[in-house]
Amino acid sequence: MTENPEFLPPDNPESTEERTAEVLPFPLKKPTDPDPAALGEGVVKPGEWEAELPDTDDPEAEGLAEGAPVDPPREVYPPSVAEWMEAKDKARMPVLPDWVKLPDQRKAVRKWAVRHYSAVAGYHAIRLPLVYTPKICLYSPRGAWRWSTAIGRWVFDAEGKGLRLAAVANEDASEYLKLSRQRNDRVRLRGIVATIGAVIGLAAALTLYVMAPSWLLMLAMAAMTTTLGAVGAPADRPLIDLAKVTFRKRKLSSDIVIRAHEVAGLTSKDQTIGFPRPIGRDGDGWRVVVDLPYGKSFKDALNAHTKVASGMDIAATQLFLDKDETSERRVSYWIADRDPLAVPSGKSPLLGATRVDFWKPFPWGVDERGNPVMATMLWLSLLVGAVPRQGKTFSARTIALAAALDPYVRLYVFDGKASPDWRTFTKVAHRIGFGIVPKAGFDPVQHLLTSLRELKADVEDRYHRLSELPLHVCPEGKLTPEISRDKKLNMPLVLFVVDEVQEYLTHPEHGKEILSLMVYLARVAPAVGVSVMTATQKPDDKACPSELRDQHQARFALRVGAYQVSDTILGAGSYSEGLDASKLLKSHKGVGLLKGMSDDSGIVRTYLADGRDADRILTRAAALREAEGTLSGDAAGEAPAPETSATILDDVAAVLGKGETKVWSETIVDRLADLRPDVYGPWAELEPKPKAEALTAALKPHGVATEQISRRIDGKVVNKRGIKRDDMATAITQRNQKRDAG
Repeated sequence: MTENPEFLPPDNPESTEERTAEVLPFPLKKPTDPDPAALGEGVVKPGEWEAELPDTDDPEAEGLAEGAPVDPPREVYPPSVAEWMEAKDKARMPVLPDWVKLPDQRKAVRKWAVRHYSAVAGYHAIRLPLVYTPKICLYSPRGAWRWSTAIGRWVFDAEGKGLRLAAVANEDASEYLKLSRQRNDRVRLRGIVATIGAVIGLAAALTLYVMAPSWLLMLAMAAMTTTLGAVGAPADRPLIDLAKVTFRKRKLSSDIVIRAHEVAGLTSKDQTIGFPRPIGRDGDGWRVVVDLPYGKSFKDALNAHTKVASGMDIAATQLFLDKDETSERRVSYWIADRDPLAVPSGKSPLLGATRVDFWKPFPWGVDERGNPVMATMLWLSLLVGAVPRQGKTFSARTIALAAALDPYVRLYVFDGKASPDWRTFTKVAHRIGFGIVPKAGFDPVQHLLTSLRELKADVEDRYHRLSELPLHVCPEGKLTPEISRDKKLNMPLVLFVVDEVQEYLTHPEHGKEILSLMVYLARVAPAVGVSVMTATQKPDDKACPSELRDQHQARFALRVGAYQVSDTILGAGSYSEGLDASKLLKSHKGVGLLKGMSDDSGIVRTYLADGRDADRILTRAAALREAEGTLSGDAAGEAPAPETSATILDDVAAVLGKGETKVWSETIVDRLADLRPDVYGPWAELEPKPKAEALTAALKPHGVATEQISRRIDGKVVNKRGIKRDDMATAITQRNQKRDAG
């Protein structure tokens, strides 16, 4: 999960304003710490996320593209010295915080400041005539009395009365006389000061009354009344209301941290903890780095997490642990001011994007500190699990929305519960289906089965074709951005999404075949650019068998009911690593633990794109695909090869002539149209190339591939795609064997 410089973090004042603290007790590293260089250089505005490549006609640009240094380094350090210098650079604290250095973050802070202080000013402006003025009038007499009483006590030395009475009670005459003389001196001096002050104050008041303009007189009276009102206000009912809720904060000291480790049993009589760096503020919390006693490890601190939090007198959900790679006994704590996971991460940056490059990481959310988390679906499959109403579908949908904004990504979307959440994807999805109940002659389960077969055949075909492409097109036999965007090769990136997958896997008739096909795709397809994302609220062995779960390289667990369920989603052993999604709270909507998408595991607060936002994004995505000519399948009104595919093998075999070993596809289509005009007639009306493609798509699910076939016509060699009789015979034999076995 590395940063994509083509994406900007959202201008999200909410996440900047109140991103303070109760962090969950997970010993996780941040999924992504933004690289200031990556975000600060080459940042583009929303709508301009397409990178401009250098002109290849420019020899200087060619040199730069090849990585040739303009000024070669004069001095090369030995590896050991270079590594030491790099470590020192990382250990050095930044002079300025990141938000000062990054233009986008400066803009976000500026927006927050304007909105925050304008809201505070408006809050008090409304309450000034309606609330504060009556309070001032009510409290000012009490304030005048308190003020005059306090002055009288000071003038007559009331604070010494207790000592004088004590001297009388003890019959200590010398002490009493001494205190009496001291009181007389004080009263004399303080009386003079009070008299002078009263005369000056009265003279100033008369002068102000006689000479000052009326507005200044009113201002002075208001100031005096307000002062008396503030003095007379009860302690539990202040004169001015708070425009912002304040959360409990305390200054964290070394004594508190040592006490916490002592009560947690992480110290001994001979050894205590050490502080390799000073305790200080870190964002909306405190950063504390400690060295545990020799023999104690990070795992010990993790196991004592609750006791450490109690020793610091904070909630357990405010303490966050990070492991230090340099020492097993060094632990980094982040003690947050309040729960940041309950604060919405804000709107998705996809709302401001004209298009997305799905080959690069895209913004998915932020971590507990508000740092952007970039996601990628290349070469992996993703499992998303949670209890209902925790944001599972919205989290998965954000990834699908990013795929939709890349016009060269083919989308398959199926929703087992037929909710409204995925309906708008009909604008862009190549194949889409909802629920498991047939309606109006359309069976969504059969549609899913047909799509899975289609994809399996496509994946098998991709492996063969990638290995056969010339080296200058496919140097390593792997899919590349250029190959995926070449319409002639027809190998785009594919995202296959199944929400509430358990509804399909438990289907009484087709569940077993769906499971088998999905296991195959999750295991094999990502390597050729076909990614699978499944979401479920029942990740148990019955509803979502382990043979499918185990094929997902990446896992995302939102709130679940028990740590066993968390382990089921994230993988066995995750709980022992400190990953437990059952500790997430109900208020943590759209928040989950991500594992396997990168080397680090971490918390992700996914961005929100509600129904209206999704519709806006998908409308833009549909227009983009139409402009690029990549709108296909169900979105373009192109139904899959008819359930002709159940009889297509027999029909093709029937139209093959005796002795024909190879036949062009368009010839086969014409013969099929004569055989079954009602079924194949529309194919015969197509142009030669689409006609051949229609037959290719229909035969793919059965493992029958097409190839170039040469014919000599009028002395010229003509190449067209066609099929081989042997391939048809093999496919029919395999189909019959499956039927017999079933």
